[in-house]
Amino acid sequence: MTGYACVADALAEHGLAVLPDFLGRDETERLAAVCRARRERFARAGVGRADGHTVNAAIRGDDVLWLDDDDPAAASVLARLGALQDELNRSLYLGLARLECHLAAYPAGTFYKRHLDQHRGEDTRVVTIVLYLNPDWREEHGGQLRIYTEEGPHDVLPVGGTLVTFLSDRFEHEVLPATRERLSLTGWFRRRESGVL
Repeated sequence: MTGYACVADALAEHGLAVLPDFLGRDETERLAAVCRARRERFARAGVGRADGHTVNAAIRGDDVLWLDDDDPAAASVLARLGALQDELNRSLYLGLARLECHLAAYPAGTFYKRHLDQHRGEDTRVVTIVLYLNPDWREEHGGQLRIYTEEGPHDVLPVGGTLVTFLSDRFEHEVLPATRERLSLTGWFRRRESGVL
């Protein structure tokens, strides 16, 4: 069974999948280097949409840089995520139309409070993805992704190359503070909005 099929099976059964080594070390380090090279272009992340959008460090402290679909520096990773999207559509009939994603950097000590990725009154975000870009991350560095499941909190250490996927409307989650900067590629497989072809 391929890694893509394993993710699909885990999403179908649990709504959540953690796949270590989705990226090899070299590819992880290459994308982490892209993050560092573009760091000055990152902007403080906010919460809310449209007129309700605000930057609030008491809720989240990460900086983000949105990626274009054809970004050459991320082409191989985006192609692999595209193959995962195809598998999820084929296996689970999710109707995923596109991936929107950004590079995210959490400076040491920052966090993102507990939240749900599905915006109120909107169902276009279907599957959340988080791909970690932190080679040599150790438990004492912290920075876990804490996902709140029916069985209780489930913590994922942000080890480089690990891919986390979960249903966006089902799991509240938070990012715990770390002792060093924490990098990821984060995004959502989305379905089309009503009336959009």
